[in-house]
Amino acid sequence: MRRMRVVVMLAAFALCGAGQAAEPAKKIKVLLLTGSDVKSHDWTKTSPQLKKILEDTGRFEVAIVNMVENQGILENTDGLKAYDVIVQNCYYLPDKPPLSDKAKENLLGFVRDGKGFVCFHLSSASWQDWDEWHKMVGRWWNTQLPKEERSGHGPRGKFQVKIANPKHPITRGIKDFEADDELYAKLSGTEPIEVLATADSDWSKKTEPLVFTKTYGKGRVFHFCFGHDVPALENPSVMQLFARGTEWAATGNVARGGKGGGAGKGAAAGKGGKKAKEAQAK
Repeated sequence: MRRMRVVVMLAAFALCGAGQAAEPAKKIKVLLLTGSDVKSHDWTKTSPQLKKILEDTGRFEVAIVNMVENQGILENTDGLKAYDVIVQNCYYLPDKPPLSDKAKENLLGFVRDGKGFVCFHLSSASWQDWDEWHKMVGRWWNTQLPKEERSGHGPRGKFQVKIANPKHPITRGIKDFEADDELYAKLSGTEPIEVLATADSDWSKKTEPLVFTKTYGKGRVFHFCFGHDVPALENPSVMQLFARGTEWAATGNVARGGKGGGAGKGAAAGKGGKKAKEAQAK
């Protein structure tokens, strides 16, 4: 009888363990901020596309918020705690209502205290006079320099993208590819960055960093210069880089498998191998 009880108890524990193993992995909570950009960037279309790219991997849950109309989202300190990463698809134009000091501090604090931030396409052009923003995003689109020195790009078109650091969790297994997009050039900034993908610009006559990472306090920043429009975001390699980079910013890891294309077992932040040589964007 005693032996039977032991068998029953072991079976119960086994069933309990199996039930726990069957529970779905916790999804990464993404706050996608949008609501403003130049006319050629239709954020009303690219934002849903970014949400689709992430949620199609099965790893993310994305909330899209118009940050121009709802500045309270950044002023709500407790509300931000529900998210793992902020993705900004918003060039916050100078004619929009200025961010409050509390919103600014909460945005910086969110990342500085250990969470993630993704700077998408032209978002770095926001807040030209906010030095700490420039420090956080690493490189920024500068409109204040003399015309010949300003950030910019040549005609939108096809160009070759080189994976500068194939050992990083975000890029592992991704080969060089052709993109059809705007090739951003002459971004300002001197913060240390880890360059993951580059392209040679006919416009600037330089090799430009298009995908890179950096730390800010305890948090992680993923800077992604692709994404002029939906067709540009339908490139499989671009989609994979964006999904992986967002996951890395949120968690410091890129999980194996899944539709988003994991980097493989043990792909953790800080284990990306020797840093790629930094491409300068002065």
